Amino acid sequence: MSSRSDAVPAPAPTPAWYSLLWGAVGVAFIVAVAGFWAAGEVLESVTDRDGIAMWDRPLLDWMIAARTPAADAAIAWYSNAGGPLWQPIVTAAVVAFLCWRYRSVRPFVLTLIAAGGALAMTVLGKRAVGRIRPPFEQAIPPHEVSASFPSGHSLNALVIAGILCYLVLIHLDGRRPLARVAWVAFFTVYALTMGLSRVYLGHHWLTDVLAAWVLGLAWLAMVIGVHRLWHAMRPQPDRGPVE
Repeated sequence: MSSRSDAVPAPAPTPAWYSLLWGAVGVAFIVAVAGFWAAGEVLESVTDRDGIAMWDRPLLDWMIAARTPAADAAIAWYSNAGGPLWQPIVTAAVVAFLCWRYRSVRPFVLTLIAAGGALAMTVLGKRAVGRIRPPFEQAIPPHEVSASFPSGHSLNALVIAGILCYLVLIHLDGRRPLARVAWVAFFTVYALTMGLSRVYLGHHWLTDVLAAWVLGLAWLAMVIGVHRLWHAMRPQPDRGPVE
């Protein structure tokens, strides 16, 4: 009968492994810094009323001209599904399934951290900038009265979609590249279309959405980078795919 001392210890990490780890963390850090810098540039454009902000009015006018009753109803429903009522409900259901499927609380913890940071950036950003939304008469009801910059729907949709995509990818078999591409495409399309829906409905300017996207990418990179570092450094048994 074999004992625990007979077990073969896991091989020690190699220098190449450490190089790969720190390279990944470095990329995450660069993405985070670039995202926050880009958000600052967008804000400067808004306050100076130049640069990319010059496209706010033309794009909104183009969206208004492209509206139809059927598209208005469908896009309003879609946008509301990503709002403060339904998005938390759907997210909680997905996270609960992932926790059950992977027998881990990690989906709950990571999603809570990611969503909490996104919400904090949304609230603080709106209070700090205080930008006025597009005119109500050009927006499709229900109207919103909070500040416009950054777009909360866009920021939270990107962060939540991103962290859920990450949680799915780290559990997928590496021999299924098409499945990985499909999941990335699905979550990317969701995040992008949610942001564009806010401009179509007249609830946000283009720059509100752009700032939300780059802030979301920055925060998502930080969360994933820290998680990869923590996961790699802590001792753990060999359980197959990364949890």
